[in-house]
Amino acid sequence: MAQQLTAKEPTAEQIADQRIYTQFGVTDYEYELICGFLGRKPNYTEIGVFSVMWSEHCSYKNSKPILKKFPVTGPRVLMGPGEGAGIVDIGDNQAVVFKIESHNHPSAVEPYQGAATGVGGIIRDIFSMGARPVALLNSLRFGRLENDRVKYLFENVVSGIAGYGNCIGIPTVAGEVMFDESYEGNPLVNAMCVGLIDHDKIQRGVAKGVGNPVFYVGPATGRDGIHGATFASVELSEESEEKRTAVQVGDPFMEKLVMEATLELIDSGIVLGIQDMGAAGLTCSSAEMASKAGNGLELYLDEVPQRETNMTPYEMMLSESQERMLFVVEPQHEAQAKEIFDRWGIICAKVGKVTDDGRLRLFHKGEEVADMPVKALVDECPVYEKPSKEPAYFGESASVDTADFAEITDLTGALEKVLASPTVASKEWVYNQYDYMVRTSTAVQPGSDAAVVTIDGTRKGLAMTTDCNGRYVFLDPEMGGKIAVAEAARNIVCSGAEPLAITDNLNFGSPEKPEVFWQLEKSADGMSEACRVLDTPVIGGNVSLYNENAKGAIYPTPVIGMVGLVHDTDHITTQGFKKEGDVIILVGETRAEFGGSELQYVLNGEAKGRPPVIDLATEKTLLNTVLGAIQKGLVASAHDLSEGGLAVALAESCISGGVGADVNVATELRADHALFSESQSRILLSAKPEQAAALQALLSEQGLVNAAIGTVKGNSLTININGKSGINAPVQQLEKVWKDAIPCLMK
Repeated sequence: MAQQLTAKEPTAEQIADQRIYTQFGVTDYEYELICGFLGRKPNYTEIGVFSVMWSEHCSYKNSKPILKKFPVTGPRVLMGPGEGAGIVDIGDNQAVVFKIESHNHPSAVEPYQGAATGVGGIIRDIFSMGARPVALLNSLRFGRLENDRVKYLFENVVSGIAGYGNCIGIPTVAGEVMFDESYEGNPLVNAMCVGLIDHDKIQRGVAKGVGNPVFYVGPATGRDGIHGATFASVELSEESEEKRTAVQVGDPFMEKLVMEATLELIDSGIVLGIQDMGAAGLTCSSAEMASKAGNGLELYLDEVPQRETNMTPYEMMLSESQERMLFVVEPQHEAQAKEIFDRWGIICAKVGKVTDDGRLRLFHKGEEVADMPVKALVDECPVYEKPSKEPAYFGESASVDTADFAEITDLTGALEKVLASPTVASKEWVYNQYDYMVRTSTAVQPGSDAAVVTIDGTRKGLAMTTDCNGRYVFLDPEMGGKIAVAEAARNIVCSGAEPLAITDNLNFGSPEKPEVFWQLEKSADGMSEACRVLDTPVIGGNVSLYNENAKGAIYPTPVIGMVGLVHDTDHITTQGFKKEGDVIILVGETRAEFGGSELQYVLNGEAKGRPPVIDLATEKTLLNTVLGAIQKGLVASAHDLSEGGLAVALAESCISGGVGADVNVATELRADHALFSESQSRILLSAKPEQAAALQALLSEQGLVNAAIGTVKGNSLTININGKSGINAPVQQLEKVWKDAIPCLMK
């Protein structure tokens, strides 16, 4: 029977009688279940441990039925969901390890540390698998930049990401930023890390071997981050500002030392199991490691390094102090493990041992202060089938004709307005704060369709991107989910890589709202279908629910992080036009589709109607054919058509290449429809004149609509529609509009 704690903490009877457990997010039903598992009422430490382990952030109790929809296996998948990160084979005994996670709520109340520790946490997920992190990415969402609070959040989130990544020496090479009123007050900060590993170095978070010692490594535990997991599992409110203690404080210099020491430890071959202390800190790492091994664990909390006095077991178990790891070795390897960490100047303390009783038992000052079944903590959280209801707006928007707006006569002005929209505008203000060249393996820098890092000692590379258009998902979650996966794959292919797999970050509002749960269900249906058709299984990810503000839920935003394999560095392709005289080829069919488009947002400030339609079979053919053409050496540049449509894609290719283009588009559409529609499955290619015919023949053989629409030429972008003047502007002028937009708003 577990003993009670200090008089300052409520007794088990008080917790029950006063329903104190509800303050931790535990429902009456869940409390009764916990009492049943324990055979008694839980004490303060135990209810705290159960509350974090049964939070949505740790247990996925509301989203597990959704996650089961995803395809998680494939011929290349070495490890799918369930560990710190997923792993995909890339040949030659090498594998790529990657995962994405959110730090949304912490970033809303403490943007610098919230973002910084989000980066630190995802890095630990990668090196705890035994992999060397080689690149960082992010996906960010904010409200309108005209809002001073949004500017503050934007500036400090970017600074936090830069501060952590730059200090630890991992390049931040890619990402995306979108601005929309939907994210006002609840920004999305999703961080992704990619690593490399040899097959024989792969680790798992398991507490193996009864009697084996359990070691804590990293800085001492403080009171920062307590209940961070439950904080992430409730809606933000006016009281959230008072919960800054639920936001951790990061130290990238310490993380660098912990990373290097941990990788050396793994290289030594003595590790039986290792896991980082992320969400729920010591609680989650110890319980999950024991559960996965089918064992129990005893922790001696007096041995836990503490940087604050009189810390209680509750505080030590729930603290989310950063840069900490838990690992298991055999007794004969204790000295070797300690020597490695001593040499790196890192605390390494024996804090427990593996047991065979299937229980997590905590001891403090000579007393047993908690005794809980591991299976109950990790595997027995109730799973909820939430009610789902189609929102009224979805039915109402079906009849909206998104192409029915007054014809735009000043097409050059319209292009400049779209280029100046913060979502489309240059993100140099962001990525110039990142060190994206550290480690000298960055082959394609931020700003192209996907970043590419090379793999030392080989001719291979890794392409990576993050993508999602929340407006599309809002207007039609299933279609928007398909498009998010397809656009990520298109960006990977445009970089010259074969899409491998995805990690996803499901950012949604409260699952207690049937309309929100419907969005989650339908978007997962769309994502799952796209992953199956495009052969990109889901190898891991994160769910972030309860993202709400005063006006309601954010746009449903299932961010896709995708990694692809460049089989030969000669295949690396970028979006910029290369040489005068090159032929510009548009691949794919353009229809008048404006639901959720950037032009619609610029004109109306809202998303309405239905988003573009995507045919996944056509998309698959497009991706395979374009990648084949790139690998045959037929493509000089490739750029996905997304926000802003053809006009923006042409402008970006000109700006990136520092050259102009002379284009004539033959179409039955209105000029503004042809230029700004966001129809899917379209790619802008350029080719040397002597290779253009062969490229078009290859595209046509596969049944892909394509047309040579112009040539790379001069210093201006000139676009005629059916021979009539449409857009004519110096590239330098367009570049200034595009580059100045965010810096001007941030003044």
